[in-house]
Amino acid sequence: MFKISPASPPAVAGPVSGNVITLHPRITQKHTALLARWLSAGQKMGLCDAHAYSPKRNERGRDHVLVWVRENPDPAYMIQAEGQVWVITDLVRKQVLVSKPSFAAALYFIRPVLSLEVAA
Repeated sequence: MFKISPASPPAVAGPVSGNVITLHPRITQKHTALLARWLSAGQKMGLCDAHAYSPKRNERGRDHVLVWVRENPDPAYMIQAEGQVWVITDLVRKQVLVSKPSFAAALYFIRPVLSLEVAA
């Protein structure tokens, strides 16, 4: 029997029976539609491009979004689901910036071009 956990399991002293599966949200059509609206609205604020990636069945890895800004030819940000939060990584400085509770909040953190109510 499997136990399903939406986040990393807590540290437990002693033996644990069974397996724990951590679920990571997938990037859905709703996310890609929001990403397109956000990118269009943010072009005047320096957003250049964004792409959502999903690993193929036989590939390892997780869904993620790369965001390019006008100031840099390489991707500037990566948004990736970890447990029940979306983590924003600064790819230029190679450091995690913040975790947000929703995909819309992650986009808003990078560039606040859509209100969170409109994005929801």
